[in-house]
Amino acid sequence: MSEKMIKGMDIGSLPEEERHGARFFDHGEEGDALEILKRYGTNYVRLRLWNDPYDRGGRPYGGGNCDLDCVTALALRAKALGMGVLLDLQYSDHWADPGKQTTPKAWQGLQGGALETAVLTYTAGVMEELARRGAAPAMVQVGNELTNGLLWPEAKRPHFDRIAACVSAGIRGLKSVDPDVPVMIHLDNGGNNAMYREWFDAYCGSGEDFQIIGLSYYPFWHGTLDELSFNMKDMARRYGKKIVVAEVSTGFSLEDYRPREVPPEVEEERREEWIRKNLKGYAAGPALAAKIPWPMTPRGQSDFMEEFLKRVRAEEQALGFFYWEPAWIPVPGVGWSTQEGVDYTGETGPFGNEWANQALFDYDGNALPALEVIRDW
Repeated sequence: MSEKMIKGMDIGSLPEEERHGARFFDHGEEGDALEILKRYGTNYVRLRLWNDPYDRGGRPYGGGNCDLDCVTALALRAKALGMGVLLDLQYSDHWADPGKQTTPKAWQGLQGGALETAVLTYTAGVMEELARRGAAPAMVQVGNELTNGLLWPEAKRPHFDRIAACVSAGIRGLKSVDPDVPVMIHLDNGGNNAMYREWFDAYCGSGEDFQIIGLSYYPFWHGTLDELSFNMKDMARRYGKKIVVAEVSTGFSLEDYRPREVPPEVEEERREEWIRKNLKGYAAGPALAAKIPWPMTPRGQSDFMEEFLKRVRAEEQALGFFYWEPAWIPVPGVGWSTQEGVDYTGETGPFGNEWANQALFDYDGNALPALEVIRDW
């Protein structure tokens, strides 16, 4: 872990964006998105890894199809630019978060020690393979937004003993390959101190040691910046851990990009049907925007980031932050999930790009002013 503050970006969808023709610009000059982000101070990337993001017929689940080959390629790109890599082991074949922690297809039906062995063996294998490819991470998080557990139903809240056992198996797998790699445990709802205290009190009673507490903080979902500041300070002091805000973002627009998303081959009379089937609006739309003091405009996004970064800098145990999916701009064919993906997680869909209005590039791929705030932090 460097003495420099981490200015990180989660870029799991970037290769899929690029394959579908996404273009990125900095003051009118086209360039590689990752190189543009480096120009604005990015020194770390966060890469989610899904065990097997394809159905049994080989059809992809979407959302970046973040398999080991994808993660390797992105890690090598980042390392070539002098960036560190945070590996986000999600222990699922598709999205894992507090609302879903779907056990990988290959592990479904496993329980107890058999599931723990699978986690340990898989984790060690991933670390060994990334090292062999020259893509070893500088930091690893074991599980993603583990507020309600992982590997459901086996290690689902309130079964904290099983949560601790499965997370600990992952940590042992990491340490068997790289004993010195810093380990993060990551929850969502970074302003909810009571929840964090309950979770980590339960885990620390029996779980393997780790070095970093990761928090997600989205201002329209996760409380005020004062609550985030209090929780960061309390977690650092109470458990003796470093702090990273592993996910953060806010919007720059409430303009509807969706007509741009419809592929040109879709006939005019089918456009509305296509939109209804393929898009699901914004994760942060007008109702949520009304709950926060920063307007969802480019200036509002910059003002939020400036105040947020002041709070991170003020916590002496904080290592930095990762902005979630800054380059996920609207491109036909790139969305949250395919039908195969939602069949796996049990959600409804398929989804379009719900995050486009929270990126750090506008809908046409132009770098937004918030990047200047990050550069100057």
